[in-house]
Amino acid sequence: MTRFKSGVWLAVLAVVVLALVGCQQQSTAVIKVATDATWPPFEYVQESDKQIVGFDIDLIRAIAEAGGFEVQFVNVGFDSLLAGVAQGEYDAAISSITITDERKQKMLFSEPYYNAGQVVVVRAGETAIQGPADLTGHVAGAQIGTTGALEIEKIAGATLKTYDTIDLAFLDLLNQNLDAVVVDNPLASGYVNQYAGQLQIAGQPFTAEWYGIAVKPGGEALLAKINQGLAQVKAQNLIPTLEQRWLSGATPAGQ
Repeated sequence: MTRFKSGVWLAVLAVVVLALVGCQQQSTAVIKVATDATWPPFEYVQESDKQIVGFDIDLIRAIAEAGGFEVQFVNVGFDSLLAGVAQGEYDAAISSITITDERKQKMLFSEPYYNAGQVVVVRAGETAIQGPADLTGHVAGAQIGTTGALEIEKIAGATLKTYDTIDLAFLDLLNQNLDAVVVDNPLASGYVNQYAGQLQIAGQPFTAEWYGIAVKPGGEALLAKINQGLAQVKAQNLIPTLEQRWLSGATPAGQ
């Protein structure tokens, strides 16, 4: 058997090591994912350990595992989150983001994963406001940059008051500084459960909205991985499992 000289062995070993390192880096690519962790039960900071948890967090982790990448979360305000994805500051974002035509002009979106309509939340016992049409002449709050804020702007005679985080809007409602809050139905249910006897949902959801995962412009390769992972997650029936865990009688935490 021919013996290799030590220099040849070292060269071969170096090639093998580089190949292994390259494979490892490729299989553990880390994606920077922005989220606004003030939106329970979809994403919020858990008081016990200060970790970001929620429906969306479990979902994107499952998608990442199926798609062969890892996620690094960045907690940022919702308005800054959208701007950051559009400008390529973040690779992707998951934060109860409604897919809209306007947003699709600035960023890419995954296949939809959850349908959540807007509802009006009022103080318990309120009878004058039964739905969005009754917001005329009233002050309604919403988080800045959300579809809830956009819907209030469409109502003639309604006054919009925006907040950096949705919990501040609900506190103003409880303190009678607002007449109503317009927000996604799952989140509304969580706050109504948390403040039982103090808040109520007025009427039914008045929009049909799909959540999607936003991806930076030019991120088609990442989008393909996300959609691949999402398809596997849906095939495994994970969405209903997450609904049962996070949305069944959900109560916002850490507020």
